[in-house]
Amino acid sequence: MKLENIVPWGRNLSEYRSMFLLSDLELRSKIVGCGDGPASFNAEVTALGGIVVSVDPLYRFSKMQIVKRIDEVADEVLEQVKQNEKDFVWHTIPSPDALYTLRMEAMQQFLDDYEEGKKEGRYIEGALPDFSFEENQFDLALSSHFLFLYSEHLDEAFHLCAIEEMLRIAKEARIFPLVTLEGDLSPHLEGIMEVLEEEGYDIEVMSTAYEFQQGGDKMLKIRRKEG
Repeated sequence: MKLENIVPWGRNLSEYRSMFLLSDLELRSKIVGCGDGPASFNAEVTALGGIVVSVDPLYRFSKMQIVKRIDEVADEVLEQVKQNEKDFVWHTIPSPDALYTLRMEAMQQFLDDYEEGKKEGRYIEGALPDFSFEENQFDLALSSHFLFLYSEHLDEAFHLCAIEEMLRIAKEARIFPLVTLEGDLSPHLEGIMEVLEEEGYDIEVMSTAYEFQQGGDKMLKIRRKEG
């Protein structure tokens, strides 16, 4: 992945809690974020005493390289949001300018934590579907705004391999949202759910407290059946 292909857009702990319906108890579990990017989730949970490891191709770059890229694209991303304002739900976040402020604050928290987090092994370069973690190393594996969202670019086989890898390294996987960039339910979802059920997993599609993209308010929760 080249740095010029990255469009940073960080999310914070409050958004993660809403997207993934995370309880206080779950925030004290061992969590792996699959494709967290420049989110402040890791920094915020770590400050609360939790354990989060974030994995993303972005983390091959230095702090200054990431800062430079954010500076290059932030205004452009804001303009794109304004041009497509009708595609988003402006309830919790009241306006594009408020969104910009929220995202920039989250990314600054990430940047303030990034170098120390890399030293501590909390930010690891990598990408689905190939991780080097041990089996069941984590309690929760989370994927935000990657799987299903890019269904046009990543086929069903990739999605299945990625989710199976999440379930190899964690006892439970949660994925949000279930719609594509166009706002349609992912064409991969039904087939993947059928395969995972055959493999012995409990699967639940859950409504969440988070909706920013129109129709993007559902999460997929997957866990191996007990016994």
